[in-house]
Amino acid sequence: MLMLVDAPGLWYRAFYGLPSSMRGPDGTQINAVRGFCDGLSTLLRNRRPTGLICAIDANWRPDWRVKLLPSYKAHRVAADGGEEEPEALGHQVEIILQLLARLGIPTVGAEGFEADDVLATLATRQAGPVEVVTGDRDLLQLVDDSHPIRVIYIGRGIAKAETFDDAAVRQRFGVGAAQYADFAVLRGDTSDGLPGVKGIGDKTAAKLITEHGDLAALQAAVATNEEAFTARVRNGLTAAAEYLAVAPEVVRTVTNLPIPAITADLPTEPADADGLNELTSRYGLAGPVTRLGQTLAGERT
Repeated sequence: MLMLVDAPGLWYRAFYGLPSSMRGPDGTQINAVRGFCDGLSTLLRNRRPTGLICAIDANWRPDWRVKLLPSYKAHRVAADGGEEEPEALGHQVEIILQLLARLGIPTVGAEGFEADDVLATLATRQAGPVEVVTGDRDLLQLVDDSHPIRVIYIGRGIAKAETFDDAAVRQRFGVGAAQYADFAVLRGDTSDGLPGVKGIGDKTAAKLITEHGDLAALQAAVATNEEAFTARVRNGLTAAAEYLAVAPEVVRTVTNLPIPAITADLPTEPADADGLNELTSRYGLAGPVTRLGQTLAGERT
């Protein structure tokens, strides 16, 4: 089984979940680094994959998505135009990327695209079982029982990780995984700057998508049979016509990025042992790095 990890999602959760008082010998804050390493170790022990790839954001807010929907992640733009993030996180991301490289764990990004698109491309082109680890509910659209692709949702923490197949998506949200993107468009998501359709929440969105199959069929039904809808739903969909024309492309992940073949087998020894030891010593990471290395090597106690 191949495990695909939303690396930014994991290091953000580690940063906010562990105390900022965690410091290296030189005083460098390392809570995100420690949490990322231990979180990855736990995932590997619990899920026991045979392959591992970490996806990263080459572009956290792609221009093509912003052109379609200017509000997309707009509330997260910093004064300099980049992503607004805690000052103490940036240098920790660099440490994490160096650790992954020296351990021999591949990280993959694609210019002009988000980690979500990388995960989608890698998941859908993989022949065997795939588990996508993320705290982003939008990636539930990747769930595919026939592949199979499962989503391991860590939005409530790794200790409370939830495994989603199609039945679990239906039970939780009232729609199938293939319908989830259309459901998300209707419902909206303030964390991504998706306004949704006014007056339509989770339950109504699920009901409408279930009854009509998808967003396109729903819009066609409204246009040809207005009387079949309440005034609230009809007026909301009509007022949101411009948003609905572009939002599906924004929400749906890209599955055909030209990512070269990647060796994803778990490394049994570091790719750069000396470099790994140097980083471990410099930042006081012996515990979490040793645990991660042992887990990769198969010592899953």
